[in-house]
Amino acid sequence: MQTVVKKWFKDKEYGFLDNGSGPDILVRKSDLVRCQYLKVGAIVEFECYPVKQSLIGKKVTLVREEKGGRGPNRNPKHGSGTKFIGVMT
Repeated sequence: MQTVVKKWFKDKEYGFLDNGSGPDILVRKSDLVRCQYLKVGAIVEFECYPVKQSLIGKKVTLVREEKGGRGPNRNPKHGSGTKFIGVMT
């Protein structure tokens, strides 16, 4: 599945993924793949599992990086490029 990061609490090491009209999907730092934390707006891919009365995301990977900003692929002539919104390791 793919969705957008809705909230991320860096100090608490967990966050929530958007689930449309359903309940938000809980994600813990330990379930991130090649990533230390996420930022709101990041597009991620994950596996979703029901746990009691909620949903939890596992094997969460960063899929798409937001365009624009100051990434290493930025074109100085046009001021556009890649803005890294998840932190890859």
